[in-house]
Amino acid sequence: MNRELLLERRHYQPEHSMLWDKLSLAQKFAASSLTQFGYDLSFIRASNAGSLAVLMCDGNVATISDEGEIDTSPAITIRP
Repeated sequence: MNRELLLERRHYQPEHSMLWDKLSLAQKFAASSLTQFGYDLSFIRASNAGSLAVLMCDGNVATISDEGEIDTSPAITIRP
C-alpha cells in the first residue's frame, strides 16, 4: 500500500502545468516550497526585467522572481 502512494506521488503534476513549464528552474524550486504551505501558482507576469510568478493562498499573495527569491508581502494589487 505504501508503495502505491509513493508511485502516485511521483506522477503528480501541478494543476497549472502550462504555467509551471514557463517558470525558471529557480522559480520551480521556490514554488515547490510554497505549495507545501497551500500556495497555488496563479499567473506569471512578464516584463523587461524578467518574469514574476504570483502564487496565492487564502487571499494571501506571494511572488517569486526569476532568481527564485520569494516575497510573501509583495507590493502588488490583485484585481478580483
